[in-house]
Amino acid sequence: MIDIALLIVFGLVTWCVASEGVWGAAIVFLSTLFAGLLAMNYFEMVAIFMERFIGRNNPWSRLSDVVVLLILFGGLVMVFRFMFDHLFKGTAEVEDAVNSLGRWAIGAVTGYMTMAILLTALHTAPFPREFWGFTPERKNFLGMTAPDRQWLGFVQYVSEKSFRRGKYPRIFDGPQWTLPQHDVRVWPSFPIRYATRRQQYQEWAAAHAARQTREPTEPLEK
Repeated sequence: MIDIALLIVFGLVTWCVASEGVWGAAIVFLSTLFAGLLAMNYFEMVAIFMERFIGRNNPWSRLSDVVVLLILFGGLVMVFRFMFDHLFKGTAEVEDAVNSLGRWAIGAVTGYMTMAILLTALHTAPFPREFWGFTPERKNFLGMTAPDRQWLGFVQYVSEKSFRRGKYPRIFDGPQWTLPQHDVRVWPSFPIRYATRRQQYQEWAAAHAARQTREPTEPLEK
């Protein structure tokens, strides 16, 4: 089921972006790229603030990660699109062949990237560890590629290189451990952390349901 859903997302986004023409497709691609990078690097901090605001014991706090990630991504896409449209007014004149080939190529890349970001967001949702055919260790797109792990690897690379510069460096997934005979290295753990959390949610829900069935029901008052 997850393969079919991802294929639909890929096809729809590709068609919508390609319909913008090569110039508009390039703007949408850049907007999606920058929005995805920023959303991935900062959604956990915003989600922690949201959990503190609504209370960690609130059932809605489990949705904080996936909700914040999707809202940040969608909001930033619109912001960047608005900004690029005002910075680069008009369109560049290109040959018909270049326009036809370029708009579909850029549309396909944008569709794949959007699909990868949405698939990554599913890691943070409070679902069971495996659902709808989704498995963190599996190549979830038609059994051929793992867009989520490719996107995570790209975000990790950019955050360790570009985002690490400056007075307050920010690494997307940056726990560091020193092993014997090894230098200090960054050990990303995003899929493992969220898979473990989803499994804990699943076990808690199963234990709660079992406890509810064991508790005797109170007799109705006459």
